[in-house]
Order: sequence, then C-alpha cells, then structure tokens
Amino acid sequence: MTLDLKIPVHGNLAEEHTGKWGMVIDQDICTGCQACVAACAMENNVTFVGEKDAGYGRSMHWIRIERFWEGEYPNVKMTDNQPMMCQHCGSAPCEPVCPAFATVHSQSEQLNLQVYNRCVGTRYCANNCPYQVRSFNWRAYKRPEPLPNQFNPDVTVRSRGVMEKCSLCIQRIHKAEDTAKSEGREVRDGEFATACAQVCPAEALVFGRIDDHESLVSQLAQRAHGIKHLEELGTLPSMTYFKGG
Repeated sequence: MTLDLKIPVHGNLAEEHTGKWGMVIDQDICTGCQACVAACAMENNVTFVGEKDAGYGRSMHWIRIERFWEGEYPNVKMTDNQPMMCQHCGSAPCEPVCPAFATVHSQSEQLNLQVYNRCVGTRYCANNCPYQVRSFNWRAYKRPEPLPNQFNPDVTVRSRGVMEKCSLCIQRIHKAEDTAKSEGREVRDGEFATACAQVCPAEALVFGRIDDHESLVSQLAQRAHGIKHLEELGTLPSMTYFKGG
C-alpha cells in the first residue's frame, strides 16, 4: 500500500468520491494454482518468512487458498478451492479496536486501509477480524541479493512489528484514477485489475467498481447464487463468492 495524501485521517471525508471497489470470486472455476498468491507477493513486496516461521503459522501472504476435502484417507477428494483475502468490509470489526487509528476506512475508494506508519503492533485488529486475513510482521526479514531488485517502488516495504493485509492494490487504483482525471474522464471498466485478478489463468477473480451498475463485477455480484462470507455478522464485505450456481 502506498501512503499518500489520498489516505484520509480516521473520521474525515476524502476530497473526492471516486467509487466503491470490490471483487467477485468464482470458486467453481478456481483451480487452486496459487498464481494469485505469488502475484500478490511480487506486487506488494510481501515477505517470504522461511520454513521455520511458516511452521509457527507466521506466513505473510495477503491472500491464501483454502482447500476443502471430503472422504476418509486414502479415499480423499478435493471439493473446493477458496481464495481468501481481506474482505474490505463496509463495517469492518478491525477498525474500531485500533488504538492508533492505523486501520481506517477510505471514504473515496470504500476500502479498509492499513496505515503502516501508525501501527504499533497491538494486533487487536487481527484478533477482531472474523476472516483471519491479517498478518503480523514478526521479524525484519532480509532478502538475499538480487531479490531486493524486485521490490515494487510504488509500495512501501514494511518494518518489523506492524500488521499487513490486502489493500486491493490501491496503488493501481490511484494510478488509474490519476490517469483518467488527467484525461478528463472516468476510469473505464476493465482498464486495470489487481495483481491477483490479472494473473488468474481461469479468470476466477473479477475486479472493478461494484457501485457502477454497468460494470462486469457489479453485474456478476447481483447474481442470485452469490454469497458473502459471514454476512450474518453485519460486516458488509465487498467480496462476493460463487459456488455451484
């Protein structure tokens, strides 16, 4: 996530209302290849923690593939792959518990943001997230040469002791909005995508403006068999999942 003047102070309105962004994920065509996981890590400078910390459950990935199985060993059959990332809730449980206002809601993009230079590492937000999609940066992880050359300059490199999570590639959103504004137009549907949606070979992830009734993601989200995870909690997630429709 890039920190710039477009990120509002908690409780303040942004200067411009540019729309609500979200995603539709079709579990029926997701193959579980994890290309989205790799692309997200490369785009957002997500650290690879190594085998030891991964064994403690300290992986830093902002998106994970949850796998569902049926049957008893050895007759086990995989039934489903479910990409899970921050749901960018309209009423996010993580926001009111942060004492430093590090997790805030963007009024312009309607996204749940993490302001890294405010975070003091209490992990209250992770404890209050029903989707368990936040990661804590336990160490100052180092990358051997020449891997630092792959860092995305548009995204900050986080330090030890802060929470991290999916930002829906907000740096791409801002770039597309700035380009459209300079050309005196609105952002076109499909003009850009998040890293995970861009690389998905099955096109199971569709990203766009969910408040634009003409956009593909909005039309897909209105299908009758779309569901929102843990919607009964009143979190108002921006991600819609399809399964068996």
